[in-house]
Amino acid sequence: MPKAVWNGTVIAESDQGQVVEGNYYFPPDAIKQQYFKESNTHTTCPWKGVASYYSIEVEGQVNKDAAWYYPQTKDAAKNIEGYIAFWRGVKVE
Repeated sequence: MPKAVWNGTVIAESDQGQVVEGNYYFPPDAIKQQYFKESNTHTTCPWKGVASYYSIEVEGQVNKDAAWYYPQTKDAAKNIEGYIAFWRGVKVE
């Protein structure tokens, strides 16, 4: 089952994700919420919409904006609406 690991800790795990543009998007109920802190960062994808970010905190270490999701997607990306993807050193295995 795919899982996201950062700083030696599993922060998300699910086999119900979606792969888009080489990124594995985890369903919202697959993340371990205690490690996620809302960020004020937003970016825009021309076909998915406006992304919001989470910073991840594990054992006092923070990985700023290491997770992103689209709270409301454009029609072409409805399959990942609310789903969370990772970068910045988070390993999905």
